[in-house]
Amino acid sequence: MNKPTVAIVGRPNVGKSSLFNMLAGMRISIVAPTPGVTRDRVFADAEWQGIGFSMIDTGGIEPESTDDLLLQMRFQAEIAIETADVIIFMTDIQSGLTAADLEIARQLRRSNKPVIVAVNKIDQPGDPPPGFYEFYQLGFSEVHAVSASHKLGLAEILDAIIAHIPTDFTNDLPHDTIRVAVIGKPNSGKSSLINRLTGEKRAIVSSIAGTTRDAIDTFVSNEYGNFILVDTAGLRRRGKVSERIEKYSVIRANQTIERADLCLILLDAIEGITEQDTKVAGLAWNMGRTCVFAVNKWDLIQDKSEAYKGFKREIQRRFHFMQSAPIIFVSALTGSNCSRLWSLLKETYLAGGFRISTSQMNEFISDAVIMHPPPQDKGRHLKIYYGTQIGNYPVRILFFVNDPKLTHFSYDRYLENRLREIYGFAGSPIQIIWRGRNEMA
Repeated sequence: MNKPTVAIVGRPNVGKSSLFNMLAGMRISIVAPTPGVTRDRVFADAEWQGIGFSMIDTGGIEPESTDDLLLQMRFQAEIAIETADVIIFMTDIQSGLTAADLEIARQLRRSNKPVIVAVNKIDQPGDPPPGFYEFYQLGFSEVHAVSASHKLGLAEILDAIIAHIPTDFTNDLPHDTIRVAVIGKPNSGKSSLINRLTGEKRAIVSSIAGTTRDAIDTFVSNEYGNFILVDTAGLRRRGKVSERIEKYSVIRANQTIERADLCLILLDAIEGITEQDTKVAGLAWNMGRTCVFAVNKWDLIQDKSEAYKGFKREIQRRFHFMQSAPIIFVSALTGSNCSRLWSLLKETYLAGGFRISTSQMNEFISDAVIMHPPPQDKGRHLKIYYGTQIGNYPVRILFFVNDPKLTHFSYDRYLENRLREIYGFAGSPIQIIWRGRNEMA
């Protein structure tokens, strides 16, 4: 199911992060709070009254600032405004209504989005102080008194959010639908590949507006399964200077990756691997997403045999942290290997869903310890008592040991490699988690 996006915006230090964190405690199910690409934004999936949505905590907006950091924060907030379905405009009673608030309000009115004004730091229940009413001058009909630190007025804010969520976000999809984000630098052929994939199968059921204005989610059902393809090809089409769009394309990719089950990382066979490619791929991997590499424009390569070997080596070198991810060479123009891509996406996603049984895990630990004894420190040996798989997407393995301080990253890598040798998990990140014996309750 597609989720709408709620952005919290406002001047610096009005309490946006506090509101974000307090909303997360008000009967909201935070699935996985994830730091954004920069320290200025945080994403979290949330739910209120049975309706799911994604929240964005942004950096502050200073309309007249020339400070580089504040400009960066302002631009991030602008991105959040553009991609949001509902906006919470945060102000505070202590500062009162400021010129910056009025300028931000003008910017928000141009967005034509539902805006909920939250006047923060009203720490006493009951009737709000007289200064509260001046915030109606911002020109929005919904103005709420809140205290993020005292948890006052938060349920009303959540109710207001739900009231503004578009009804088309209740579209039901088949339960086995795999959401695939096609990510990569501009001009790598993302839109062309999606057009090829959807046109080739002639099985498009519907087009669904994505949670970002520059993304279209296309539902495809074919012999390989049900898929949502998330196209971010419109990244360049905003009314911003192109250099700024390039600089923040990774930030927008963050939102796309948040909504995906699997990331198809598109590389350009002609241009080769760039720093932007490694950033976007690393972002997807670190966020725990299953990944597949697709090298596009393969039809333009003359000596395919040599180029194939060289490109695979380069991928393994530049993306050494995700060597398990499958690689496929395709042409969006000619359709070469595009049918195989569907089956590879399905196979890779299913591989990431494998569950290791208790007996299999016990056998794995026994064999792994014999083949490569755990590390030691000053005569103390690491002892692994028990292990269990606690999650998929990403694969999460929890080991209980005598002392987690005795672990070493090299042993994590050894166990990860052994897990992949035995159970596969191609393209899926594996997270090794250590807990002490006293935490085995």
